[in-house]
Amino acid sequence: MPLVKATAIVLRSRKWGEADRIVTCYAKTLGKIRGVARGARRQKSRFGAALEPFTVCRLDLFEKTGDSLFRISHVDVLSSLHVLREDLGLMAAAARMVNVVAAVTPDGDPDPVLFETLEQGLASLSQSGDPACTALLFQIKLLGLTGFRPQTDHCAACGKTRMAGAPHFSPLAGGLVCMPCAARQHTRCVVLSQGSLAFLQQAIRLAPSLVTRLRATGRVRDEVEEAIERYVTVVAGRRLPPADFLLRAPQPVQAVFVPAGGRA
Repeated sequence: MPLVKATAIVLRSRKWGEADRIVTCYAKTLGKIRGVARGARRQKSRFGAALEPFTVCRLDLFEKTGDSLFRISHVDVLSSLHVLREDLGLMAAAARMVNVVAAVTPDGDPDPVLFETLEQGLASLSQSGDPACTALLFQIKLLGLTGFRPQTDHCAACGKTRMAGAPHFSPLAGGLVCMPCAARQHTRCVVLSQGSLAFLQQAIRLAPSLVTRLRATGRVRDEVEEAIERYVTVVAGRRLPPADFLLRAPQPVQAVFVPAGGRA
């Protein structure tokens, strides 16, 4: 059972058994991995809060032949990013980023650039005046790095480079489609304005260090969010929680007092 050391970002953590945790991470040199942290839920666990989502850490892992589940023996926190867990808006945006990575990356396929982009995206949230927009921009970057770059240079269905009329984004085709191909799609396409198309193209092409300079509001924001949301659903094979799912608290029930024999 060899010892493996890896720098990783915690994507999610769930209870397992009476006192353990199963932790899903994206490691710089190992890709997406899962590991069990024995006793992590005990009050005096040596892991403490080191395995909370969004944490950047250094892991000591034991790998067992024939078992895809690592055993986590030690964790050193490099960056806790605790601020992302103290604000609902930041938490929702960060959760969206890590959920996309967890959903679209295969196990054990490392990509150091993807790791660094996710790390930079999470770090950028704490300085962002618009966390939801920052999460949207980094979703677009992460999709590109995982082989699912939205196609915006030619028709994703037939390859035609000149397309007349308003741009149509097909989630099934993975990008823009011409009018004839849009009519043949099995699901509704998202009609983009020229401003939305320009925003999406810039988000794809700009380096992660520059992409946060982009801003989108109103119609542009709505159209690009819908296009990427529906595309991620196709790529992941399921609908991920929306970026603001933590903010959608149920409305309190209004109690109405009805006097005996009377009406409300």
